[in-house]
This record gives sequence, structure tokens and C-alpha cells, in this order.
Amino acid sequence: MKAHNNIVYFVIFCILFVSLQLSAQKSSKAVSLCDKAKQCIKIHDFTKAMAYLRQAQQKDPNYSDIYIMKGDIFNFNLQSDSAMASYQKAIDIIGNPDPMLYYIAANEGAKCGNYEYALKTLEIFLQKGIQYSDILPEAQKTIANCRFAINAIKNPRTYNPVNLGSAINSSWDESLATITADEEQIVFTVKRPRDKNTVCAFCLNEEDLYYSKRKDQQWLMREALPTPIKTGYNEGAQTISPDGKYLLYTMCDADFGIGSCDLYWAKRVGDKWSRPRNFGAPVNTTAWESQPTMAPDGITIYFASSRPGGFGGMDIWRTTMNSEGDFSIPENLGSSINTPGDDAAPFIHSDGKTLYFASNGRIGMGGYDLYYSSLLSDGSWSEPENLGYPINSPADEINIFINASGTVAYMASDKDGGLGGLDLYSFELDDNLRPSPVTYIKGTIRDAFTNKPVSAKIELIDLLTNQVLSSTTSDSENGTYLACIHTGSNIMLNVSNSNYPFYSENFQIEKTYTELTPYYKDILLQPTDIGTVVTLNNVFFDFDKSNLKPESYLELGRLVDFLKLNNVRIEIGGHTDNQGSDEYNDMLSESRAKAVRDYLISQGVDSKRLEYKGYGKHKPIADNSTELGRATNRRTDFKIIK
Repeated sequence: MKAHNNIVYFVIFCILFVSLQLSAQKSSKAVSLCDKAKQCIKIHDFTKAMAYLRQAQQKDPNYSDIYIMKGDIFNFNLQSDSAMASYQKAIDIIGNPDPMLYYIAANEGAKCGNYEYALKTLEIFLQKGIQYSDILPEAQKTIANCRFAINAIKNPRTYNPVNLGSAINSSWDESLATITADEEQIVFTVKRPRDKNTVCAFCLNEEDLYYSKRKDQQWLMREALPTPIKTGYNEGAQTISPDGKYLLYTMCDADFGIGSCDLYWAKRVGDKWSRPRNFGAPVNTTAWESQPTMAPDGITIYFASSRPGGFGGMDIWRTTMNSEGDFSIPENLGSSINTPGDDAAPFIHSDGKTLYFASNGRIGMGGYDLYYSSLLSDGSWSEPENLGYPINSPADEINIFINASGTVAYMASDKDGGLGGLDLYSFELDDNLRPSPVTYIKGTIRDAFTNKPVSAKIELIDLLTNQVLSSTTSDSENGTYLACIHTGSNIMLNVSNSNYPFYSENFQIEKTYTELTPYYKDILLQPTDIGTVVTLNNVFFDFDKSNLKPESYLELGRLVDFLKLNNVRIEIGGHTDNQGSDEYNDMLSESRAKAVRDYLISQGVDSKRLEYKGYGKHKPIADNSTELGRATNRRTDFKIIK
């Protein structure tokens, strides 16, 4: 994602510009040496060209074209600080050069972070270079970048990166970390030297996917993901779903692909990954698709693409997995996110609404910067905000991943002190940049009678909006599951398998940026047999009343579905705590049970299949001496009686 096209443009222009300068200054003894250097530059023999220029500088140290060509060479080799100094030397010698030289020098200053110099020099260009009307808008944008950067440097974000260590990093390039919600698995991209299995005939390197597991707060030695994920092609730019069940990634230049880079998915069953499958149409096209990220609802996938119909070169799009291997027509995220430039590397946080991404089309530190935006209640996106300095820098920042609790971020960097090339780092995320915190629930789901693992659907749903916030399926081989729990909402946990009565719980977690305690719960699904009792943990009544709250309808809808699928007769039971008289509690519990029965009848359930009874305070399941115990005893349940 480096801005190679801009570099090439500047280099080509500078070579032409050099020719003009040489034509205007034929008195120097260094002309012939500069002619030779120019020919070497054209064939990219920069070592020989620099040797000629050093000789020319000895002959005539005040010959401006020497420094322009040196600037070209430094420019091409991404040595922006040296390029800036060389171009400025030429400006000083000429005195009143072509205004384009100011523009080129200023851009090199911005690339190396000398924003004060770049701003001053670009302002001179605007005064003198009105004939270059086609690039004036780009100059204005760079000026805005410089002003933003100067202010950002004065107001830095918290940023203290820690190298993930030799179990993860190596002398090769490591990048694009993705981590499960419980932070026990990490998957990342490694660019390593080619080997005998590398398919690309002219590639010096190959990208592969590696993973590691955390034990006792330490990452174990990394391993390459085995076949069928690993091939001789380039696999990378991946994500692992928050529950660890799905691996979405990019494969490029495959003989069996649709475009230059395609999206693939695989599912983990037990300890193995399934055979990868191409997303296919309409997601993959003959264009470039890459960098997928999956929302915690388990079905929404964001990705970057250069397909037609966007706002710029690369845009961020969204698709929905209707079923495994079946995807909706992608929709563009629109002008709130995408720009006429390139917008890519999306990462949707486990809160399902905070999107982080890279863009070179917005005001920032220059090149690609990282931004974040929030999904609003009306489905639109908030104005993206720059993550600020020093998270963003004059170089390209192309990816960030943030843990579920919103406290720790992961990035790749080639900063000094690493193990070589790009290394993966973690750092505590500045409070002002954090998404909504998310915790998780994990455990196993088994048959209560046989204790065998059960593959069940697990959903966490906002009871006020009926929105599915998190969705996953327990593993068919071992019954394990992991699901994200959002904060600041009244949330229903629903576990369902058509062969069992559903299981439910309720979570109400305050929105806070402190560390959240995860939930560990093994769930036993009761058989659909006579005598089975299921507590309806998401049926609510007003205090001392029997009218159902609207938040109850979602769970009661699940009960309706269960009754439609199973030919059973049930008794709805109402229960209270031990506060108040027996007579009052018996009456209240019976009227609440009747309210549930009446609602089920209104939804089409035959009244002959429904009985109800108020048990008052006579069947407690918890200690009435505590508020928590009393709240547990205030419940509604149903029992299969036939």
C-alpha cells in the first residue's frame, strides 16, 4: 500500500526537469558528468549515477543540476530527508527556480516529517506556481496535512509499543495480527523467502499464515497454518472471527482464482480447518478483493476492493453471509467512509459498530493514516477521526487490530529494536480512541443426559432493538463455544438446537472502560421429555404487576417457535421471592403465568396445549436472604407435562 505511483511520477518529472536545467546552464565543467549521470538514472543504475554526480560536484559545487539529480535518486530510494536537502540546495543555488521545484522539495519534506519546512515551501509554490493549476488542489491538501500534523505532534496520543517477542516475530516481515475475543489465539501474515513449493516463478518471497496460542499470558512458538490453508500461493490479509470458528483470508494470483486477489473462507472443526472455499460471485470479481474482517454477529463481513462502482481506487464494502458459502451482493459503505483516494484495511471491532481503516484520501499525517468511525443507529457512519500522532506518522500505517475489551491495540512496525523487517507490537490504546468494551462468554454445550457435545446456535440479542449482536455455533466435535457480550445493553443469551428446548440467560453490563470479567459457563441442554423444566430468564414484568414488558416478546417468540416444532403440552409456572404474604405471592405469580399463557395464545398457540399455575414463594431455587437470590427466585418457567 505504499505510494509508489506518486514516487514514480515525481522521479519521471524530476528527470525531465533536470533536462530543462541542463539546457539552461551549459557553462559548467560538470555538464558532461551530469549527462552521464542522467543516462544512468534512466536505467536505474543509481550507484554509478551517484559516482558521476560526486565527480561533478568536485568540478563545480555550485551547479544546481547536480543536487536536483541527487534528489531524484534519493526520492526513488525513499530517502525523503536526503531528497529534501538536495532539492533545497538546488533552490538556494538557482535563487528563483521553476516553482515546481518548490513543490517537489516540499513533498519530500512532508514524507520525512519535516512539516514546518513543507508548509513554508508549499506556500511559496502557491505564490509562484499558479501556472500549475492541475496540481494546486494536491498542494492544498498537503498543506492541510502539514497543519494537521503540526498540531497532532503537539498533542500526541498515548503510544508505548511492546514487541510481541521471538515466539511471534522473526527476521522476516510479520504483519496483520488478528486475535480471538478471548485473546488466546493469534493469526498473522508472514512474508518469508520463497522455497521449492512457491508457485510464483518470479517472486522472491511468499506470504503465509501463521498462528500461536497463549499459555500463562505468554505466546507459544508460532507455527504455519497447515494444509489445506497453506499452499504455494500467497495467503495473507486475514481475519479470524471473534469466536475463532471462521478464518477469512486473501489469496493472490492463484490459477483457480477469479481476480488478482480473492477472498476465501475456512471453518474450524475441532482442531482442524476445513478445505478453504472461494467466496465466489458476487463478492469476488475480476478486480482486487482483500482484507476481510467479520463482525461479531457472525454474518457481516467488511472488505476492501478495487471493483467498479466505488468512490476511488480502493473502497470498503460490506456483504452478508446468508449461509455458509452464500453471500449477499456487496454494498459500498458510501462517501462517509470512502474517498476519491484509497480506503482499505477495514477492521470492525467486536462491539460490531466501531470501524477502523486506512486511507490516503483524508487529511492526516501523509500517506496512509488510520481512522475510525462509528455505526450510528440510523445505519449511517460518523465522520471518521484520525487516530493521531504517533500512532500515525509520515510513513504509511496500514492496519490495526484492537482486543475485545478495547484496551490493547496491535500493529506492525519496522521501528528500531525489532527482530528484523516488520514486527508485531501491542500497546495500550489511548482512552479517547477506544471502542465500546466487549467481554465474552465461553464454555461447552452438552446433552444433559448423555454428556455428549452438542452443536447449537448461540445468539446474544439486544432486547430493546432485537438486533443480533453476536452469533456463533458450538463445535460439533467438542461442544466448545465463544461469544462476545456487549456492554450498556439488556442482552438475551439464547442457545438453540431443534432437538432440545432452548436455553436462555440475561446480561446487563454497564458501559465502562475498565477491564471486564469474562463469563465461563458450561451449558447442559435438557431433553424434550416429560418433566423437563426450562427457566425463561428474559421474561420481565413491572414491579408488583403482571403486565409483560416489551423486552419479553423476543424470548416468548422463541417459546412459540419451540412449540411449533415440538408436539408437547406445557405448564407455565410463576414464582416469587419470600417477600410478602403467601396469599399475595400466590396471586401475583398466577397472574404472571396467565399473562404468559395469554400472550402465547395470541401468537397462535392452541390453548389446549397450555396450562398455568402460580407457585408463589413455595419453590425457591436460590437463597432468599440475598438480593441476588431473591431476584433468581422471581422467575417464570415452563415444564413439559405431555
